[in-house]
Amino acid sequence: MTVFADILPRIHARRAHWQLFGAPEGADALLLSELARSSGGTDILYVVRDGNRLERLEEALRFFAPGRAVLSFPAWDCLPYDRQSPHPDIVGERLDTLTRLASDKPAGTPARILLASIGAVLQRVPRRALYAGLGFEITSGKPIDVAALQRFLGDNGYTRSETVMEPGEFAVRGGLIDLYPPGAAEPLRLDLFGDTLESIRSFDPMSQRTTGTIPTITLRPVSEIVLTLESIQRFRTGYRELFGAMGAGDDDPLYEAVSAGQRYPGMENWLALFHDGLDTLLDYLPGAVVVLDQQAEEARASRLELIRDYYQARKAALGGGGKKGGFAGAAPYRPVPPERLYLHEKEWNTVLAERTVVAMSSFDAADTAVAVTSVDLGGRRHAGFAEARKAQNVNLFEAVAAHIEQAHRAKRRVLIAGYSEGSVERLRTLLRDHGVAAPTPVIDYPTAANLPDGAVGMAVLPIENGFTLDALEVIGEEDILGDRLSRPKPKRRPSERFIAEASALAESDLIVHREHGIGRYEGLVAVEVGGARHDCLKLVYDGGDKLFVPVENIDVLSRYGAADGPVALDRLGGAGWQSRSARLKQRIADMADRLIKIAAERAVKSGEVMGPPEGLYDEFCARFPYAETDDQLNAISDAIDDLGGGKPMDRLVCGDVGFGKTEVALRAAFVAAMSGKQVAVVAPTTLLARQHHRVFLERFAGFPVRIGRLSRLVPAKEASETRKGLKEGTVDIVIGTHALLSKSIEVPNLGLLVVDEEQHFGVAHKERLKELKADVHVLTLTATPIPRTLQLALTGVRDMSLIATPPVDRLAVRTFVTPVDPVAIREALLREQYRGGQSFYVCPRIEDLDGVAASLRELVPEIRFAMAHGRLAPTALEDTMQDFTEGKFDLLLSTNIVESGLDIRNANTLIIHRADMFGLAQLYQLRGRVGRGKTRAYCYLTVPPGRALNEAASKRLEVMQTLDTLGAGFQLASHDLDIRGAGNLLGEEQSGHIREVGIELYQQLLEEAVEAARGQAQEAQRRSVEWSPQINLGLPVMIPETYVADLGVRMSLYRRAAGLRDQQEIDSFAAELVDRFGKMPAEVDNLLRTIALKTLCRAAGVEKIDAGPKGVLFAFRDNVFARPEKLIAYIQRNAPLLKVRPDQKVVLSRAWEEDTARLNGVSRVVGALAKMAA
Repeated sequence: MTVFADILPRIHARRAHWQLFGAPEGADALLLSELARSSGGTDILYVVRDGNRLERLEEALRFFAPGRAVLSFPAWDCLPYDRQSPHPDIVGERLDTLTRLASDKPAGTPARILLASIGAVLQRVPRRALYAGLGFEITSGKPIDVAALQRFLGDNGYTRSETVMEPGEFAVRGGLIDLYPPGAAEPLRLDLFGDTLESIRSFDPMSQRTTGTIPTITLRPVSEIVLTLESIQRFRTGYRELFGAMGAGDDDPLYEAVSAGQRYPGMENWLALFHDGLDTLLDYLPGAVVVLDQQAEEARASRLELIRDYYQARKAALGGGGKKGGFAGAAPYRPVPPERLYLHEKEWNTVLAERTVVAMSSFDAADTAVAVTSVDLGGRRHAGFAEARKAQNVNLFEAVAAHIEQAHRAKRRVLIAGYSEGSVERLRTLLRDHGVAAPTPVIDYPTAANLPDGAVGMAVLPIENGFTLDALEVIGEEDILGDRLSRPKPKRRPSERFIAEASALAESDLIVHREHGIGRYEGLVAVEVGGARHDCLKLVYDGGDKLFVPVENIDVLSRYGAADGPVALDRLGGAGWQSRSARLKQRIADMADRLIKIAAERAVKSGEVMGPPEGLYDEFCARFPYAETDDQLNAISDAIDDLGGGKPMDRLVCGDVGFGKTEVALRAAFVAAMSGKQVAVVAPTTLLARQHHRVFLERFAGFPVRIGRLSRLVPAKEASETRKGLKEGTVDIVIGTHALLSKSIEVPNLGLLVVDEEQHFGVAHKERLKELKADVHVLTLTATPIPRTLQLALTGVRDMSLIATPPVDRLAVRTFVTPVDPVAIREALLREQYRGGQSFYVCPRIEDLDGVAASLRELVPEIRFAMAHGRLAPTALEDTMQDFTEGKFDLLLSTNIVESGLDIRNANTLIIHRADMFGLAQLYQLRGRVGRGKTRAYCYLTVPPGRALNEAASKRLEVMQTLDTLGAGFQLASHDLDIRGAGNLLGEEQSGHIREVGIELYQQLLEEAVEAARGQAQEAQRRSVEWSPQINLGLPVMIPETYVADLGVRMSLYRRAAGLRDQQEIDSFAAELVDRFGKMPAEVDNLLRTIALKTLCRAAGVEKIDAGPKGVLFAFRDNVFARPEKLIAYIQRNAPLLKVRPDQKVVLSRAWEEDTARLNGVSRVVGALAKMAA
């Protein structure tokens, strides 16, 4: 740091413009740290080219500037003049930063570093004075004005919801208020007693349970637009001045919504009209030193040009009446002139002229015409080891070790930087294996600076590129291993429970009752039972017959699942369901026996023992550009253990496309090939085969493994050479389609067969696969969503590994729900084309394609597109997909045939036409086609403008938009699993069986049958939920609407409550209810105590309890008690209170005055019966 240390005092001494050459990316975080350290308290603003760079710098500064305040100010993550609002997380971070900057910094406070993208710096922001005094302070133990708090939350952009999950939401439930302030690590729960705030508790948004308490907090706005009477009037006046008076016939939903005091999507793009003047970010930082990264100026020019283009597009569309390209016209969009929202070029230059500006560049010093002071710091980007990675005869880690030894002799300090603890540990192991002594662990830059000359340190430091500066050399993970995908900041994951609540039973859903068959659910109704209100589910059967199921017996119901055709309802009391379910149980039992037999036969066979070669295997694994998920590591471990276990492997790996199944296959193939065995990888289409071939070639480069391919697209000469190589053993791995299954193909030393999506092969090919599978290790991959419940049902029968979490490196797909907007569609498609990417445009029906195609030709003539749908001939469809994969088209217009199987990393924009017509699982699977690399992906769920959606469709789209963080989707897809999916796993024959009873009940029956077949009859009996005790004690049993207002949440709670199996679970559930919703009303307490009684009834074999004014009647299941002699003795001891009627029912003659006493008395009797029956 010698050169830089010399010029630091000069930079801070006078206002001037500096050009620092030899400041490579990677080193900029170090230079910023030094600049802030020497500034005497003057803040530093670093302007970077984009949001990705900003996130990486923020992480790097934790290492280089430990303890220093680092603030981030990102740009909105929507387009200029968009119809969408920025994401609440982005807005929260912006407002948190503005609020901190708006308060005067006390004298003597150390310098802060503010990171901002060029897009953020160019945006105008609300005036500093607004945030200096705006806040709502609340303190535990003090009085609180609840009405004023709710007004503040509503005025400042908070959204009222039933369950608080995301920043900017709040919920009010009696004496509890949940809210999620921007910038807070977790949401808060305010517990009120009258007008006093008793406590402020943080809680986990996934479980909704309390995690801690805090004494006080000041709430800040969640939006840069505060809706007050004054701001609304200012907007109305400004809008009319700009665009003319709004007449009675003018349909302007923005103007109407704001006039009514309601927020409107995208209203931030009219920010200037809500405020009496705007500031710039630099107004919040008087006197700060401005540092520009080397591409900031270029990015600024591009951004301003983009803003002008979007503004002109909006004006042109408005002039054309809002209709363009044949799409149904969206609501009018009247754009505010760009100079009112953004800094123009002249302003930018004027602002910078008044400040100290430091421009960084990684290049050597050069002549410049600008009047600046230029200094070459002498830093250089690290050369990396790309040549060693490509070379066939060079070991990569030997090259790295040799380089480190050379640096040691030259007395240079070396710091090896990894993205995570896991990658640092892996690099440490690999370097140790190649002779590098254990590097010193380094936690931050001051520690690294104190390393002796020639020493080697190792740290978690997420930088893309290493660098050399003075006597320090930093080698980044990417310098060694090649491209790693960017690591976004970890986000909270939506919980499975939230998905269950969002996807709870909806009216008109098909429901299966264990005793009565398939009916239609028609809502929750309160029924009078014995003079008390009781919540029941109303089911309608064939002929209009109705069945009311008490909520505590909801466990006898299951969802039918997504049907691919009309489903006939059963007749209540008819024999059809009973005979059908009996036949099905026998078929499932036969299948379970067959599966157990196959598993037993496989267990006695011997298989080739293969193990990973030490050292080389670690190097192969290190090339994987992601951090493995736990699911993925488990699947890899399962496969490697199987290969070394001495039995033939037959493992199914299930996970969505892009979740890392191929990596499991790659590592298994590496172990087999390096053990001297041949590997065959079979895929159902040439497209998938080509995809696998490309990936295998990349990963095996530099290893002594020869890879061949066979499919109809492979030239005849290459195919012939591959066949010959396989026969002679010179081809180690072959990848192909069903061509590989031909009996003319000889693979004499086959050790591992990898089958991708076996269900897509024809009958003949499946038979050939069975022949091949007999004696070799087999790994089958599938993207069919398989619920964990189904996986558990097959435990010990089918070896299965489930990868249900996405790679941690994948960026979440930014999801928008929007009315059809021709300008937005055009801009989205062109933006993707400009950045060299491709797009999908998906329609729900084949008949929609021609109309949309005509509209696209008119709207975006610059875009080349092709059409794909299920009526195309298979070869034509495959050729179209192949051409799209190879980049011959910018856009694929298709039906949902692209739902699975494709891995096109260059496709990062998805537009779904009439998204309201798709199911939840379909929408999720479709969205999984984009966002597969390091580029941010966008998904637009379009709906018809001006048309009200039904409640179910609205809920689906809302869930999709909410779940734009990663990690929830696989459970979501499983929840909505269709019949076809499980049929793929278990065989097509089973699809018909599933159609008879629905997917959920099928899974329960299968689990019971497997346990019975394995001799676990007792466990099967315990799991069986074929009967559910009926209990009528004349008590009100329900979750009142006044306690939990949202019906979806109530239904989810009912389903969870019915599944509680012991007192510990019931107590935990009760504690959660109190925590989330406040003190339980008597009706909810009755519900939980009734469920506890149900548990005792199951143990005692009591099928029905019926209470009247003078006593209670107990009926046993099948009129049989497990220990009749004990029952008779018990009745005799308690006569005359207890007696047996001629119909074998037991009567308890007792009149209780209070409901609680009756419940306690009945519970005591059933508890005694349960002990006797045990």
